Amino acid sequence: MYKRNLFAAVQRALGDTPVVFLAGARQTGKSTLVQGLEGEFVYRTFDDLSVLAAAQADPVGFIDSLGATAILDEIQRVPELLLPIKATVDRDRRPGRFVLTGSANVLALPKVAESLAGRMEVLTLWPLAQSELAATQPGFVDACFQGRPEQLRIPSIERSALLDSIAAGGYPEALSRGISESRTRWFDAYLQTLIQRDVRDLAAIEGLAQLPRLLSLVAARTGSPMNVADLGRTLGLGQVTLRRYLTLFETLFLLVQLPPWFENLGKRLAKTPKLYLNDPGLLLHLLGADPGGLRQSPVLGAIVESFAVMELVKTAPWSRARPSLFHMRTSTGTEVDVILEDRSRRLVGIEVKASQTVGASDFQGLRMMKTLVGDRFSCGVVLYTGKEVLPFGPGLWALPLSALWAR
Repeated sequence: MYKRNLFAAVQRALGDTPVVFLAGARQTGKSTLVQGLEGEFVYRTFDDLSVLAAAQADPVGFIDSLGATAILDEIQRVPELLLPIKATVDRDRRPGRFVLTGSANVLALPKVAESLAGRMEVLTLWPLAQSELAATQPGFVDACFQGRPEQLRIPSIERSALLDSIAAGGYPEALSRGISESRTRWFDAYLQTLIQRDVRDLAAIEGLAQLPRLLSLVAARTGSPMNVADLGRTLGLGQVTLRRYLTLFETLFLLVQLPPWFENLGKRLAKTPKLYLNDPGLLLHLLGADPGGLRQSPVLGAIVESFAVMELVKTAPWSRARPSLFHMRTSTGTEVDVILEDRSRRLVGIEVKASQTVGASDFQGLRMMKTLVGDRFSCGVVLYTGKEVLPFGPGLWALPLSALWAR
């Protein structure tokens, strides 16, 4: 059992919102989290075929039978329940009436977003963050916006141990199996379940056999600007079909799209998003890479970058700043891996390096960004796999990768 940092946010939402929707990929711990909530909730899961059949046969009667408060697990399997939920909530607007979980983003389904608008708070549970594994409250994001990341209490971790943590990923069940053949079988079964059941539930797709290959191709291009035309040519798919498949994987929380940051500031900035897998353990599995041999992997840089991006995706919503995440790339190829922008339009730039050393050239993109945005620049950080905290000019720091889960 791991203490999830999102648990307190779910409890707070139940205190002032009629419906709380906890979304996230399968096997990230949603059911475990909601079953630990305080209160008298009726619990129903739609992975139970009898419960699923009853809900589909009589959606209104099913909701009326639940009483005042209920937890409904895997709600995406019965989207027709959402209108009856809206009706009963409109009759009784007390907070904390329904907790919904979903392994697919039901807000992406037609007519769902508007059905519960103003009645529902949505929270996303990703695979375990390093701060949850270490039982710490991360302070990296807020320290960066304060311009003082060097004051973090950064754990000192040997590079070999750090790479082992990256390879392990954050799926609780996969973590329990260590680096083994059992872990490989678990990921194989996990992906098969997603494609054979969840994708079928969401959309009528004929070419299911192409989906694992598409995921593998995305894994091989992780952290690169999304090139739909190139992916389409490789798979022999049209761009419309390919975009539909990618959207499905995002809806299932397997892919994360990092949009480009651009404003009319006199620079030609690329407007193509980047795609990342939701977990480095899953990424390694799709690449067919040996987790124990990560140090020699030719794609180590992309794996470490993907790990860092997903740690920020997981932990940014827990910070006081609650920033949005972007990337930046100029037409000449100068880039910043991640840009954080808070509601006051302050900016933090982050570069990620797999090396144990860092030099002035690693700050090229951050210096460009600092010049470009002026006073909005809070600080720039290069995260690397060494141990030292090093200054590289005003507002520019090299920090160990473990700063991401430092207090």
